[in-house]
Amino acid sequence: MRISALPFILLFYFSCSTDENIELSNQGTVTVGTPAETTLASSLSHTDKQFSSQWSITREILKGGKQEGVELLTLDDGRLKIRIIPTRGMGILDVKMDGIRLGWDSPVKELVHPSNIDLESRGGLGWLEGFNEWMVRCGLEFAGHPGTDQFINNTGDPTTLDLTLHGKIQNIPASDYEVLVDPSPPHRIRIRGTVYESFFYGPKLKLVTEVSTIAGSGTFQISDEVTNEGVSSQEFQLIYHGNYGSSILEEGAIVYAPASSVTPMNEYAAKHIDSWQTYLGPTEGFIEQVYLLEPLGDGNSSTMALLVNRDADLATSVRWNVSELPYLTIWKNTAAKEDGYVTGIEPATGFPFNRLVERKYGRVPKLAAGETRSFTLDFGIHVGNDQVGELINEATDRQSSTSLQIIKQPPATE
Repeated sequence: MRISALPFILLFYFSCSTDENIELSNQGTVTVGTPAETTLASSLSHTDKQFSSQWSITREILKGGKQEGVELLTLDDGRLKIRIIPTRGMGILDVKMDGIRLGWDSPVKELVHPSNIDLESRGGLGWLEGFNEWMVRCGLEFAGHPGTDQFINNTGDPTTLDLTLHGKIQNIPASDYEVLVDPSPPHRIRIRGTVYESFFYGPKLKLVTEVSTIAGSGTFQISDEVTNEGVSSQEFQLIYHGNYGSSILEEGAIVYAPASSVTPMNEYAAKHIDSWQTYLGPTEGFIEQVYLLEPLGDGNSSTMALLVNRDADLATSVRWNVSELPYLTIWKNTAAKEDGYVTGIEPATGFPFNRLVERKYGRVPKLAAGETRSFTLDFGIHVGNDQVGELINEATDRQSSTSLQIIKQPPATE
């Protein structure tokens, strides 16, 4: 995405020093003992513009435990509140609107600083020590399951590399971020950050990510650009690991995702594929079920997924372009609340198998030297049977144009 030069640009380099105490509660809210917010921008600083509602962007530095020094931004557009974490790869903690929350209650209660994460712990599962955000990016050099991959080293010899779960980008602090406000109506408000995943004798990838909304709206957008700054082609993987476990997810909830096919990821998921769309309430001892979809795009390559509550009066949607993100993973983890009651709706460049498997089946894209690819996802929160019903009809109408192939067996990985 390209934005012309704007007359109002604020650039803030994050720091990690404050005396106030802030802690993350079990409900995913930030409890502030002493006021610690710093206002970075607001509608009050744009008196030359007309906004539908007052808005602000504030900044906090967390204290205590593993979250010491983590920076947290809150974009309040007058209706939506979006909490962004520059210290954790510009991930999004949660989104709130009118008492509705996109997010989940992870057993990990703190916003863990990357310096406290050992990605190689527990056989490459250390990524899970900080996993509690609503939106987590997986990538960029690799994503998916931990395990051994093969590659050519700097001397030209074949060698092996131990890959950790879901890559590194979520545990790399942003190098900088900026606040931008479009000069023309409707004056979209943007927070744009840059995260580098670069190595000597390794990938040289740059992520420029932007979260934006319009004052007073119930929708928001994530727009990313991934660039290969090296002089040779570079593989990359990207999963938008969106996690929903509060407000909408409940017993009887349904996910709608028009697709040409749905496949269980393993034998256990295959046993439950007939109920891949529906959810249980919190269930002690639940074993995760993962389903792999090939989404259907319309004439403009646009597709959608929709999570709807039991009464079909509350939903959240995500729309994206299948030419950018041609695959979708549905992760069902309706475990006990204490263990993390959550589902993942995850548009991606591939499926979450180890990169060795994904490469074999043609699902690891490459960036040419200097090449940039863009990814845009639009999210909404929808209230009321009429509004939700329209979206359900849209999803079911799109699915009716193509029969959904339900594949009973997991895909080959050998």
